[in-house]
Amino acid sequence: MRIIDIENLSFHYRAGTPVLEDITLHVDKGEWITILGHNGSGKSTLSKLLVGLLRAKKGTIKVGGLELSENTVYDIRKKIGIVFQNPDNQFVGVTVRDDIAFGLENLQIPRDTMIERIEQYARKVDMADYLNKEPHNLSGGQKQRVAIAGILAMETDIIIFDEATSMLDPKGRNTILSMMKQLNDEGVTVINITHDMKESLYGDRIVVLKNGKIIKDDKTDAVLKDQEILEKSNLEMLLPLRVLRLLESENVKDEKVRSYLWQLSLTG
Repeated sequence: MRIIDIENLSFHYRAGTPVLEDITLHVDKGEWITILGHNGSGKSTLSKLLVGLLRAKKGTIKVGGLELSENTVYDIRKKIGIVFQNPDNQFVGVTVRDDIAFGLENLQIPRDTMIERIEQYARKVDMADYLNKEPHNLSGGQKQRVAIAGILAMETDIIIFDEATSMLDPKGRNTILSMMKQLNDEGVTVINITHDMKESLYGDRIVVLKNGKIIKDDKTDAVLKDQEILEKSNLEMLLPLRVLRLLESENVKDEKVRSYLWQLSLTG
């Protein structure tokens, strides 16, 4: 069952300089897709278009069967939430509790339900002991968990993670990725926007963007085996894939080694 339908989507900030060009993309309910691309490929612009922070110049976006427009944008935001690269840009409350409450207040959730959800989702992201803390005193990973709690409390069907781990240390990154997996296992549709090849291993599907166009859309293992696309995408290849290419360039064709390196690349 499709939950997102994007048809012939185009966008530019300046006339004659397209950022996204004729994008068509469909996402199924409960799917985890990775939007993979180098800086400037248009992937973050796509995330902002999906939640109505930008308006497309051409094409349509439907979320849960509802077409995005000025009249439907607030209803769309009940279905889809976004976690940005820098959580500081999302904080509006004096305390963690206030910040988680912000989205609920915008949705006019009844106070008793709001209090219940704040406690519930703070526990879910292991931040219940920090509800009265000021967000700026938290670590980067803790800030991202609060941002995620705020989205979870709104109980959206879809969560976009827009480079949400890029400012974190390895421990914080792994925590957020584990949280993404847990949410996806619970039925939440996850869209992870990243330039990190390692993160692409976790999803069901990879959509590769380059210069505002989709150059590949396929299952994760199929994309990672497409050497031509990986080279075209201007992304840093995973170490096992780099080793494999080096062996091939030296005409080393041991099939056991080749098979092992491919398998290693698919397990991170």
